Amino acid sequence: MSEQETTVPPEQPVAQVFSPAAARAEGGLQTPAPGKDRRALRAVLRWTAAVAVFAVAGAGTAYGITRMDRTDVPGLATASDGRWDYPELTRPPLPSGSPGPFADGNPAGAHYADLRALLLPAPGGAREDKALRGSDGWLATKDYLAEYAVEEERDELRQKLVDNGLRHIAARGWTTPDGTRTRVYLLQFGTANVVDNQFASDNVAYGTPAYQVRGSGAAVYDEGFPERAAVSGVERTAYVESKPYGAEQVRQAYVAAGDVFAVILQSRRGTAPAVPFQQTVVLQSQLLG
Repeated sequence: MSEQETTVPPEQPVAQVFSPAAARAEGGLQTPAPGKDRRALRAVLRWTAAVAVFAVAGAGTAYGITRMDRTDVPGLATASDGRWDYPELTRPPLPSGSPGPFADGNPAGAHYADLRALLLPAPGGAREDKALRGSDGWLATKDYLAEYAVEEERDELRQKLVDNGLRHIAARGWTTPDGTRTRVYLLQFGTANVVDNQFASDNVAYGTPAYQVRGSGAAVYDEGFPERAAVSGVERTAYVESKPYGAEQVRQAYVAAGDVFAVILQSRRGTAPAVPFQQTVVLQSQLLG
């Protein structure tokens, strides 16, 4: 977009801040054991597992964040830490006069930038899954629902998407040379209130995922996700498939950012490494935050 077409500030770089040192640390968030009826707990505890404030400060405009160099963050000075080589990230420019999703003048929490431009790009060396591009960059609902294993749950989730006024789904997927397969889905609704109080609460349980992802066995809340990796204004719940798992391990994260609900899935034959999963979730959260 040219300077004549918009009056918003130039595109802002997204700080690729991630701490594998924290990821490797033992322990993590302490969570109570899940109750017997996870669906009854969902509405009350839907996002308490996600609250940890990360020091990524806003600067300049609602759509800009402070950049930190690799050596500024403990644990990032080493050359080999398991991270993927993502390109430099920038948020797309906002339409002239439109506020950012968390601006005071945007009570709906709307993302006015093109949702397709807010998708995390594939890292260097990855092979993109072109099927997830959909038509003109919009994915059909049935293709998103194909990620879920149980037909009855797919039908239930399909109806909830309709009831909550789903507007668009934008998606991107890729496979890295080590065989790790990543899928990122951005689901956009009418307001942040719909995401926080209706759709997200029905999709995120406290101890286990609300719906079974295809290829995944029993999954539990991921206590190894670093506390400092939370992004201000964005709520996140992550799960990891517990042992014994089958041919591959699946990791999954659910992110609420204004009017967008993001679903991030990562799987790999054998074991799915934690660091690239955490890196992917954090960077996608920053793009939406």
